[in-house]
Amino acid sequence: MGLEGRDAELHADGDNADQAWTVSVHAFSDLTYTSPIVFLYLLKECYIYGTCKATKKFRALQQQVHQALCNSPQPGPATFVVQCLYALPIFESYSEGFSHLIISALRRYLKAVTTSADSSEEKKITTRLFLDIVRGTVDHDEKIIVKMLEVFGITLADIETSIHRLKMQSELNTAKTFVEEYIFSLLEKQSYFYAVCLLEHFSIRQSGESFILQMIQNKQFKAAEKWATFMGKSMLCLLVQAYADRNMLKNAYETIKQNNLQQDFPDVYQKCKESSLKKLAEKACWDVAERKTHGDKQLLEYLVYLAMEAGYSEKVDELCDRYSLQGFLKPIEPEAGFLHNRFLHLKELAVEDIIWVDEVDGLCNATCHIEGCKVVGLDCEWKPNYVKGSKPNKVSIMQIASDKKAFVLDLIKLFEDVPDVLDNCLTRILQSPRILKLGYNFQCDIKQLAHSYGELECFKHYEMLLDIQNVFREPRGGLSGLAQLEYAALDAVVLIHIFHHIGNHSQPTNLPEGNDKIEWKSYIVSHMDNPKKKYKKRTGFQKAKKSELNNH
Repeated sequence: MGLEGRDAELHADGDNADQAWTVSVHAFSDLTYTSPIVFLYLLKECYIYGTCKATKKFRALQQQVHQALCNSPQPGPATFVVQCLYALPIFESYSEGFSHLIISALRRYLKAVTTSADSSEEKKITTRLFLDIVRGTVDHDEKIIVKMLEVFGITLADIETSIHRLKMQSELNTAKTFVEEYIFSLLEKQSYFYAVCLLEHFSIRQSGESFILQMIQNKQFKAAEKWATFMGKSMLCLLVQAYADRNMLKNAYETIKQNNLQQDFPDVYQKCKESSLKKLAEKACWDVAERKTHGDKQLLEYLVYLAMEAGYSEKVDELCDRYSLQGFLKPIEPEAGFLHNRFLHLKELAVEDIIWVDEVDGLCNATCHIEGCKVVGLDCEWKPNYVKGSKPNKVSIMQIASDKKAFVLDLIKLFEDVPDVLDNCLTRILQSPRILKLGYNFQCDIKQLAHSYGELECFKHYEMLLDIQNVFREPRGGLSGLAQLEYAALDAVVLIHIFHHIGNHSQPTNLPEGNDKIEWKSYIVSHMDNPKKKYKKRTGFQKAKKSELNNH
């Protein structure tokens, strides 16, 4: 759309397609004697007949409007724009776009000038327009309201003055009450972002935890982040924790980084980085993932776990050698028989000792040994209950094993004798990010442990879990199908040896020459909480306003 000169070139349609017209854009360069209606009509004509794409037309017209505002429109640039906003609803489908256009042009104009000659009058007419829009006598949506209030800098005091000047106290009460009721209406129709914009603009800080959680629940993340930033660090911390609880690690990471909360959430920040590494590893971008660790030992060890799970033994060796990482066992070289029948035999386990643990010294010794391991296997046993409707029996035995030793914990006796020591020791194991815990059908064990020993903190969440059944899809038949029925008390040990056989079958051997990037899926879970029932809450702001409205 040519608007560079005094005329705008337009093109006709239909039979007169070869005929060119011109529309004078004198009104865009001199608004002295141009009314808002005429101005908007010419704006519409230029937009309709312009030959450019919509975005380019919008920018060109915005430039023209900005130049026009610099040429002394009467009674002043800002007041002229407000008069246009009053008239725009009659232009129907063009109303919203043109409203944004002229307000944006005014914002640009106001940045270029130090004072506005019509500042007093513009405040009055803009505040009146705000009241009329909210009351429904002028048709504009909340997007225009927010933009208008920001550009003109309308305050609660301005609204209060207008209410008194217009003698509308009996109808509208106080300015704050009027604004809050409008914000409440936006929340009712789930227009959270613009509700937050208004709360922030008018510095209304009545809403709290339940408000931000409701925004997250409704996936209004932009609004939640804006509100938390306005409210300050305590609300930002609540937002990060809410993201972490929902495993929204990318959102948590960005909020932590943008607001320098690394020291407040070191664990969450670490999990965010681990999540990033996992995605890179799954796409076989191992070198990029390694650079992303920046030499951090915990992240490097996590990358080794991923390489072990992927069966990438060369990368395991490479990382361990380059960064002197100790304690990681090399994958077991396959025997011909294993590749043929894919079963483990008891003689392959080579366990040095099976230790029964039912007193405090044995528990402490077991914990010290396990804390020195990078990978352990876990398994639980409890007596089945065949009575329909009755409570399940308590977990009686927990097996925790390294590749050489298996510890069989008598949970019932230890819980009765030394519950605090048991809680501390198992917390150090189950919630350690430096030990990968292997299990089979983990969800069942976790649920049963929480039911049996709900008083203990150690069973409320877990770090670094890998359910072997997700990695091994065949053969079927449960853990016994992978290790035969002879394993008896060696369930946990079996898991270790199964895991070390992953490298023998998890990566295909018939890749095209030169193709060494294999995408795969990791099932390592960095953090898992026992599920809790959640209840829907009404926000404090909504409850307060609902009560007020009901009392009117």
